[in-house]
Amino acid sequence: MTVLRPAHPLDAGRVGAILSAWIDETPWMPRVHTRAEDIAHAAMMVDRGWVTVSETTEVIGFLAREGDDIHALYISPAVRGHGVGSRLLTDAKLHEDHLTLWTFQANTRAQVFYERHGFTEVERTDGAGNDEGLPDIRYHWQRTPS
Repeated sequence: MTVLRPAHPLDAGRVGAILSAWIDETPWMPRVHTRAEDIAHAAMMVDRGWVTVSETTEVIGFLAREGDDIHALYISPAVRGHGVGSRLLTDAKLHEDHLTLWTFQANTRAQVFYERHGFTEVERTDGAGNDEGLPDIRYHWQRTPS
């Protein structure tokens, strides 16, 4: 059974490793930061209170959210497609009336995932505004009034 909880400082290494694993296995994604920098970035997000982790016997995924802005959602390769990301995203939706996020245009799997969860595309860019220089898409989700 998985548990969602706020990340602790000692989770930064595992959070950074999950992020690094995705970069390493994604052919179109340039590595612009070292693995150590990925861990430092994870530590910064954890320190700021942005990160919720999904945990079994270890951290298997995380979502980093600053208010209504989702900065990152990554899942350990071994458990992708098993609902971990959906659970983290559903949890984020419980705390905000609307959410925004960016994903790369090349990340078609993420686009399908976010659209399935009610996000709509609101902007495309040429990538000039991100570290990787890759074209990206901004998505928005709005809670439907009940």
